[in-house]
Amino acid sequence: MTNVFARFVKDESGATAIEYGLIAALVAVVAITGMTALGTKLSGLFTGISNKLVAPT
Repeated sequence: MTNVFARFVKDESGATAIEYGLIAALVAVVAITGMTALGTKLSGLFTGISNKLVAPT
């Protein structure tokens, strides 16, 4: 029984999966933040273009 417990304590394969999960979550947060900022800029750009096309000169 102690041998099984000692093997369980030394097993680090679950830690690797958790690390990969944390890295994937960090990448997702950075991507979402970047896309949101870019989307806001693009929305402003297209709104400005639309206003110039509609407004009489």
